[in-house]
This record gives sequence, structure tokens and C-alpha cells, in this order.
Amino acid sequence: MDQNNKASDVKFDTDTETDTNSWKAVKYYRETATPKIVGWVTKYSGGVIKDERQAEYFLLAFAVIAFLISAYLFFGGTKKTTPIPINIDQSQFIQ
Repeated sequence: MDQNNKASDVKFDTDTETDTNSWKAVKYYRETATPKIVGWVTKYSGGVIKDERQAEYFLLAFAVIAFLISAYLFFGGTKKTTPIPINIDQSQFIQ
């Protein structure tokens, strides 16, 4: 390789036609398809939720609230109680 070559001697193919004919990733899904649950929330909200973004925020809030309620019930929903002592007559049992 010749050491007299400079960076200005390098040429790139800048033809815009090659950019439009280049390989692109194949899409196996539709980007604009609204998820069914979002459509369901929008449809059955009675007009309260008007667009897809509001439905997504509603579903996110619902999931967070459901998680917090379940965590509360699982970890601290009930108080620790002591069992009630029961007096059992031992003569009822076979010896």
C-alpha cells in the first residue's frame, strides 16, 4: 500500500438510487394494528376513553393497582391472631 494515499482519495458511493434498492428488514407484524385489549377498553368505556393512548394508560394504571392490592393482601392484609384455646374433655377419646 502506498503511503502517499490520503483520506481525500477515498470515494464513497453516494448514489441515492442504491439506498432505495437496498435490503430492508422484513416485517412479520403490522405496526399500526391496535392490540385487542386496547380496542376492547376503548369500545366498552362508554366514551370515557377516547383514543389508544388513554386506553394504554388506563391498562397500565389498572395493572399497577391490581399488583398493589394483591401485594397488600399477600404480605399484610390480615393481622396475626392467636388461636382461641378450646377446652376438650379428654374422656371423649378412646384410651
